[in-house]
Amino acid sequence: MSTLRIFRKKTDDLGFFGKLGFYLLLIFGALISVFPFYWMFVVGTNDKGAVFHVPPLLTVGDQFIHNFKRVLEKADFFQALGNSLFVSSMVTLSVVFFCTLAGYAFAKYEFPFKNGLFVFVIATLIVPQQLGVLPTYVIMAKLHWIDSYKALIVPAMVNAFGIFWMRQYISTAVPTELIEAGRIDGGGHFRIFWKIAVPVITPAMATLGILNFMTVWNDFFWPLVVLKNKEHYTIQLALQQLFTTRDGLDYGMIMSATFTATLPLLIVFLLFSRWVIAGLTSGAIKS
Repeated sequence: MSTLRIFRKKTDDLGFFGKLGFYLLLIFGALISVFPFYWMFVVGTNDKGAVFHVPPLLTVGDQFIHNFKRVLEKADFFQALGNSLFVSSMVTLSVVFFCTLAGYAFAKYEFPFKNGLFVFVIATLIVPQQLGVLPTYVIMAKLHWIDSYKALIVPAMVNAFGIFWMRQYISTAVPTELIEAGRIDGGGHFRIFWKIAVPVITPAMATLGILNFMTVWNDFFWPLVVLKNKEHYTIQLALQQLFTTRDGLDYGMIMSATFTATLPLLIVFLLFSRWVIAGLTSGAIKS
């Protein structure tokens, strides 16, 4: 029985009024989640005084194009958008690939100091990111990578959470018998990984990709440290430029830029979340 059918069966057991209350609760939660994004769009389509309106303004205005033109005057918005898309995509692809390989090795192979190495990987999760800024910056400076995309991509190519996530998922989702059968058929290590493990763990890879893409896209601190040239700015640094003005903060302009900068995140999330849900609900689950 698929996960979707189990969900439908559980809701059918609630009765008419129970189902009505359940769905009303879901709709209410969805509206609360969507409202901040909608209000950001509303402010972005009005003048800068809309943010102070009491009660909050909820009607869409006609100033979005005017506000966005001011954004383009103050920052190279589309260049920064392209930079963020490039950096986020490269980091996400490398994290998904290398963390999946590492998680597969920890889950399905035996080698010396395996448990100790995994504990060490997990232990790095408790170290605050800020503590690693100075040594990482020194390494980037020694390599002459300051003010380059390499300083943003290379240090983030693997992370402990990704290894932990993939190891936990692979250990339960990929039967050892399948791997042994692949070895008996003469498959090499990477071929077994690619042909047997990857099709099974695609939902976990997609989830890791979504989380990592969003994290890199929203990162402000590390790009601020290593990037000097405005041509290399990511979208978060470009948005920060909008706050440096002598005429006071123009919230209509800021919100129009923020809304546009959020759209790629929403598109990526919707595309990959549908893929994850399809992967989770297509399998067979015994009831």
